[in-house]
Amino acid sequence: MMSGFAIDSVAVIGAGKMGTTLIHALLEEKSVSPDRITATRRKEEPLGRLAAAEGVSTTTSNREAAAGADLILLCVKPQGVSEVLSEIAGELGPNKLLVSIAAGVSTSLIEQSVPEGTPVVRAMPNTPSLIGKGMTAICAGRWASEDQVEQTRKIFAGMGRTVVLDEAYFNAVTGLAASGPAFIYIIIESLAEGGVKVGLPRHIATECAAQACLGAASMVLETGNAPALLKDDVTTPAGCTIDGILKLEEGGLRVTLIKAVVEAAKRAGELVG
Repeated sequence: MMSGFAIDSVAVIGAGKMGTTLIHALLEEKSVSPDRITATRRKEEPLGRLAAAEGVSTTTSNREAAAGADLILLCVKPQGVSEVLSEIAGELGPNKLLVSIAAGVSTSLIEQSVPEGTPVVRAMPNTPSLIGKGMTAICAGRWASEDQVEQTRKIFAGMGRTVVLDEAYFNAVTGLAASGPAFIYIIIESLAEGGVKVGLPRHIATECAAQACLGAASMVLETGNAPALLKDDVTTPAGCTIDGILKLEEGGLRVTLIKAVVEAAKRAGELVG
């Protein structure tokens, strides 16, 4: 395992939305210059736009990109991981770091397809990472050093919050942090519908609902207080909030959300392996 790991050159394999966001994070951190980043996609047209916008190098050859990099960010869909690894395996080894964001693909599965000793780090960012408000879980593979994990964490810290934890928790994190935004969008949509029902214009109802969720989430993160305590601060005796909460309990919202996370986590474990 390498120690004192530092980034000199980077390959972003699969520079779609998340891959492009990672490029932005790297450039924002100023840990590597644009000319030391090579991005790949299957089609040349989006690569041309990326090169023009960011000044990075581009190629449709994954192997070429990996050959010239000491950090390889694997940003392809889970179903494409095996094919890409077969292309770039010959360019990997103990002196290169492979970071994968493919959902459901374990470090052990990746390590089976690359040369022995290749350090692998797995990361699970969610879609709010695209606007710098993400949550990313990070874990080390068999041969990844603490320095390499920390360097990976710093990259994703440019896209929001991070947590380093054991890979055994990754399906749970996927079900909660990765799928969770979709559940929150439904909550925002539903709250906005309630606002429309009581007379608000839809755009105002949506803004109020979204800001209420943003504010509530910020209160949890910035105060460190338990959600239950913060809820009590809003819920005054014989007030309007308690009547609304009773309807939420009557509708089973709490249990439904718990089950949604459990089912999403279960499915995460079935994606690839």
